[in-house]
Amino acid sequence: MNDIFGQALLDYQNGNYSEDILTETNISEEDVLPLPYLFRGFSEMPPIETKALELVKGKTLDIACGTGSHTLYLQEKGFDVTAIDTSKGAIEVCKLRGVHNAIQSDLLELKDEKFDTILLLVNGTGIFQKIEFIEKYLHHLKSLLNPKGQILIDSSDLRYMYDEGEKEGSIMVPSGNYYGELEFIMKYKNQSSEPFNWLYLDENIFDTAASNCNLNFNVIKRGENFDYLAKLTVI
Repeated sequence: MNDIFGQALLDYQNGNYSEDILTETNISEEDVLPLPYLFRGFSEMPPIETKALELVKGKTLDIACGTGSHTLYLQEKGFDVTAIDTSKGAIEVCKLRGVHNAIQSDLLELKDEKFDTILLLVNGTGIFQKIEFIEKYLHHLKSLLNPKGQILIDSSDLRYMYDEGEKEGSIMVPSGNYYGELEFIMKYKNQSSEPFNWLYLDENIFDTAASNCNLNFNVIKRGENFDYLAKLTVI
């Protein structure tokens, strides 16, 4: 996939901000993703993100790090953090902003390292892509944990968007697949990404998948928009 996301981040970092990213899904119309928000500091982060950062301990892995905002905050607190992202542009931005250890990598390619905390924030379950891949990713995440390590991950239950068409603006619950399986497209400066899958998980399904992987699932904090922060630990 062409690195539209990384190109947009680099433009903003280099002072060439002229427009925002547009996102579109199979269940929603175009929406604006403001570039300045992706460079937010701790004081601008929502409560679920700040709570996760407050719970970090030990050597940390920040997955899908984006501009490195979470990593930079933790670095300032003295944590040893590795930041990874599949976007080449995002990793360039991280380095320009001062992230010490930023690596362009897919999560599944990361091996032979152990961490005390693994962070997956801003709908961290998105990287699972589809229901069928959840346990594959959870087993891999588990393999990266030190004894007594933790995975801090957030998501949202999208069921509130579906109510069988009983009110204006609602859409029907899809019958052929899980309602949290979305297909996204990003648009930026007259370019469009290839469609990519992104998963939003309700708490019950996540809890069951975690249990199947011998992981404890505990909701630490809930937000105002059916979003939540979960902590996973090895049973």
